Amino acid sequence: MLGEECENAVRLALRAGYRLIDTAFAYRNEEAVGRSLKDAGIPRDELFISSKFNKESHSVDGVQRAYDDSLRRLGLDYLDMFVCHWPVPAQDQYTEAWKGLVRLLQQGRVKAIGVSNFKPAHLAKIIDATGVVPDVNQIQLSPDLARVQPRALHEDLGILTQSWSPIGRESGLREDPTVVGIAARHNRTPAQVLLRWHVQQDLVPIPQASDPVWLSENISIFDFALSTTQMQALNRLDRGESAARDSDSPENGH
Repeated sequence: MLGEECENAVRLALRAGYRLIDTAFAYRNEEAVGRSLKDAGIPRDELFISSKFNKESHSVDGVQRAYDDSLRRLGLDYLDMFVCHWPVPAQDQYTEAWKGLVRLLQQGRVKAIGVSNFKPAHLAKIIDATGVVPDVNQIQLSPDLARVQPRALHEDLGILTQSWSPIGRESGLREDPTVVGIAARHNRTPAQVLLRWHVQQDLVPIPQASDPVWLSENISIFDFALSTTQMQALNRLDRGESAARDSDSPENGH
């Protein structure tokens, strides 16, 4: 979402009770997010603002510059979290990017540091190089892309898993008969069922929405629970690791 559409979405989200806002240099909307935050009148310490940087900033000094640039565009004094958006292994500079994030953390300039779309091998490399484990790995994750192996490693390492595209926006998951049937039994929407699947497993979904109705629905998932049988039915929708976007592919990442 860009410009006025993004400003309106963030403004409505904050009014609805959202407090985590996820943006990135690649989204080209940090300025719009910043304008909405400035107008919201919400104390800064009640918000969690995260942004991400591109492969052009994959160096220790590059991360410093990217962080300063994101702060300027957002109009903020600090970010709660700064994230390496993709590893881009073909460039092979993501370890230097991680070192840059570690420096920001050690300087006390950012509250948390994370990565996005990092596979277990990528995580092993940056941890071996620095001894510092990411706070978060943000990966493509939904019931039909359950990412079982990465999530198991995250749990072992103490990494929080954030789910992008958590309701399978591109896969038609909301129309799946299993999802639709569970939603009908709870008198909920398919999107609410899918988001509930995440939070019941201590995953942090970050759905994109601009429609006020969807924003309200997406956050109204804390007053019902899916049964063990329903969770198992959703788990059976998993298409396997190979169905997710491959961050080792030169075609993916920026």
